[in-house]
Amino acid sequence: MVEPTAPGSGDGDRLELPCGEPVDPHEIDLGMREYSCPCGDTHAVVTDVHPPSRFFPESLVAILQETIDTDDEFEQFGTPHLMGVVLEEFPEDVVVHDASDDGAVGYTLLWMTEFDARRLHEIVVELVVELMEHAISHADDDTAVSEFESQMLEFDVAEFVEQYRREREFESEHDQPI
Repeated sequence: MVEPTAPGSGDGDRLELPCGEPVDPHEIDLGMREYSCPCGDTHAVVTDVHPPSRFFPESLVAILQETIDTDDEFEQFGTPHLMGVVLEEFPEDVVVHDASDDGAVGYTLLWMTEFDARRLHEIVVELVVELMEHAISHADDDTAVSEFESQMLEFDVAEFVEQYRREREFESEHDQPI
């Protein structure tokens, strides 16, 4: 996973967004999923306290957590790992702020992206599907590989995201995982 000191990280008081605009990390609250930027764009906001069920149903999160071993300070696969994959694929479009020494914000890590929350959601799903395809390609069970590939041909990322976001009621900050 890429460390939070990657290019674009803030100086502690300000975080420079991918668009070049500065933002005070204290302006970001835990219920925020998007930031309306003075540049006119909307940037996705993710913190380490956001559960991975922000992007996937709890049942899939449980499978990911059972099957993916982590070799870092986090107890299990979660949002920091998802955002690490996004950061690796889009290093110029994601900035990270390490707030581990700032008890006033309520989170330890903050990611803000060039794209909005919906596009980020699609990217996260696409990248996890790619990881799953890679993992299943190493399986010894040809039937399982064939079945998975067949299911992926029918899987529509945009439709999944639309349906999941509709069921989660992302317009409310009080949505619940499904």
